[in-house]
Amino acid sequence: MPAEMPSTFPQRRLPESRKASQGDAQPNRQRAILLAAEKLFALRGYHAVSIREIAAEAGVPLALVGYYYGAKQDLYYAIFESWQGTIDTRLAQLRAATQPPIADDALERLIASFIGPVVALHGSPEGQYYALMAARELALPTAESDKAQREFFDPLAHAYLDALQVLFPGSSRGQVAWCYQFMLGALLHFLSDTRVARLSKGENQPADPAATPHLLRFVTAGFRAVLVT
Repeated sequence: MPAEMPSTFPQRRLPESRKASQGDAQPNRQRAILLAAEKLFALRGYHAVSIREIAAEAGVPLALVGYYYGAKQDLYYAIFESWQGTIDTRLAQLRAATQPPIADDALERLIASFIGPVVALHGSPEGQYYALMAARELALPTAESDKAQREFFDPLAHAYLDALQVLFPGSSRGQVAWCYQFMLGALLHFLSDTRVARLSKGENQPADPAATPHLLRFVTAGFRAVLVT
């Protein structure tokens, strides 16, 4: 059976370079800017959002955005940096799932460690916009998102691919990479699709956490169909 998914996640971290200069009243405004940018980028995309709109959403003077975060691309990058703890959580669960001796349910636990935290994050008030933003940028990549993907998400992907090759030693890097991409595609669609309510005639709700076990079984079966020979 898939590993139980955690109910809590590490608190968001502000970039270390910003922490030392904060006064008593400053962190609230700094965090408000980060949250406002995250929300607008998630809903509209990087290029459709201006610094002025972010400042208005955060309720702060325009100049304060630049004071804390610099240019728009730096603010965008800081959002991903502030959520590094969620990546650390997934990597810790991955290590626990694949440490020797390899258990019979190692694949189920590996897939749960990849999908479970993201579904829970998307369903939480503090994480829904970040999850949507990350999904949007993976589905519709931009030049700006490429830097964040390479620094934050590529190492995560390689860790999972390495683990999959341990679980399926007869599989090539190319084979496990395709399976990883298929898993990622299924997860992103699950988080961002709204059509499922219409297609199911109201029986299903978009990104319903109750459907997560179905998603886990679907992905697990796909891995085994491709990688087990």
